[in-house]
Amino acid sequence: MSFSLDTPSAQTLKSEAKALREARAQSGHPITHSAALEETARAHGYRDWNTARAALPERVAVPFQVGMRVKGFYLEQPFKGLLIGVQLAHTMQAFTVTIQFDEPVNVTPDFMFAAYRQRVVSTVDLRGISPALRGNGQPQMRLMHE
Repeated sequence: MSFSLDTPSAQTLKSEAKALREARAQSGHPITHSAALEETARAHGYRDWNTARAALPERVAVPFQVGMRVKGFYLEQPFKGLLIGVQLAHTMQAFTVTIQFDEPVNVTPDFMFAAYRQRVVSTVDLRGISPALRGNGQPQMRLMHE
């Protein structure tokens, strides 16, 4: 299972349930906290609160966000670009990122032949470093905030 940035955390649903409970109390139709949790879970497409709680992460740490300007090295070539996609991996220790480069990057080591990429998808850890390595032991991607 993987979580996208659109996936709320369990903490987010708890906060929504608290706000729902307070709103109902103000409107003269109070509900219990557990009823608010159940209603919030159903609003997010879960059968009940226990199902939502089991499926959702406690909190989602997001060091990279869609729309963020980034820079780094892809296949040891420097780049600057825009982060246009981020998906949290099932381990919640890595992200699949999609980057639109400002300028195309030549991804071939041979200068006799050029293969330019404008958009790439890569997996990086929480520090922005790809676990996949090149033949020389360097990571395929090093990503940092611009």
